[in-house]
Amino acid sequence: MSILTAHRERVACPSASACRVQRVSGQGEQLSESRDYSLTGVSARSAVLNGLAQAQWYVCPVDRTVLKSLMRRRNGPAVRDTLIWLAALAASGALAFHFRGHWTAIPFFALYGVLYGSASDSRWHECGHGTAFKTDWMNNAVYLIACVMMLREPMVWRWSHARHHTDTLVVGRDPEIANPRPVSFTGLLLDLFAIRTTALALRSLVIHTCGRLTPADRNLIAEADYPRVFRDARIGLSMIVGLIAVCVAGHSVLPALFVGLPTLYGAPLGVFFSTTQHAGLAENVLDHRRNCRTVYMNPAFRFLYWNMNYHLEHHLFPMVPFHSLRRLHEAIRVHLPPPYTSNWAAYREILPALWRQRTDADWFVERPMPRSVS
Repeated sequence: MSILTAHRERVACPSASACRVQRVSGQGEQLSESRDYSLTGVSARSAVLNGLAQAQWYVCPVDRTVLKSLMRRRNGPAVRDTLIWLAALAASGALAFHFRGHWTAIPFFALYGVLYGSASDSRWHECGHGTAFKTDWMNNAVYLIACVMMLREPMVWRWSHARHHTDTLVVGRDPEIANPRPVSFTGLLLDLFAIRTTALALRSLVIHTCGRLTPADRNLIAEADYPRVFRDARIGLSMIVGLIAVCVAGHSVLPALFVGLPTLYGAPLGVFFSTTQHAGLAENVLDHRRNCRTVYMNPAFRFLYWNMNYHLEHHLFPMVPFHSLRRLHEAIRVHLPPPYTSNWAAYREILPALWRQRTDADWFVERPMPRSVS
């Protein structure tokens, strides 16, 4: 068994005035006071200098035959779930439209929003990995649909999520750290309804439509894909302008309640799910068992979340399709920290952790390692 001693990795500070270093329970050295989460700042340079960028991570032992079986892609489960998802989306949307203007439309809009603004996130995620379906064009088609629903630029987010897996929670390298420290509860509230993320997405669309890139973009995206970034942005912004034109011409916000605004009002359940992934856990370690959670969820939540509640397993073996993650969990659980028995159990830990990280950016939740860890 190959286990990286991530807890002994040293995170250097370029100068004493920029930050200080504190050893925390032998688990790692965390940057204190000043954390630069940008992809082009002090922390990014420190991560590269100290071997945390594109590093060798802990590899969980698993029988190769079992792993090969678990990695087998199939169309059946994803086709079934996608048809159910789209049918439920259409039915709830039709009922919301039918009862429009009356309070009875509210529960149908709520359901439509969850299916649009939350369930689409997990579809975007799995199809972006190319593992949901066996057939590539199906993965790409659902990925593009979900990108529209989530207001995400397809090429930008392919690169962003690839980096997230390569450098998970490495400060200055991972562009998808959702809860930068010190934690802002105002920011968390804005994110609950995708307000901050939508504002950033619109800003990015405008920049890319103009044929420009930010320094973070250039750090993240291969130069060969710049033209696709600009093309995607222009298509996306054109769709938004078209939607606004339809609303203005019809003197009604109703079209936006079905396309566009559900990204915001349907976001809370997706945020409720995704916050369990990494919030409050260790940064700058090279062991996913220390910065990812697995949380047991009920069948309805697992359908909406496409089994991403097995998030630790997903980060250890990202090429295992969503429909095999539960079996992967059973195969390797002896090597993992204990899973959380429910969302409530996870949030009993997450909320106090985030509250403490408001004022103590060094503090993080220490996950209990299995006895097999040396």
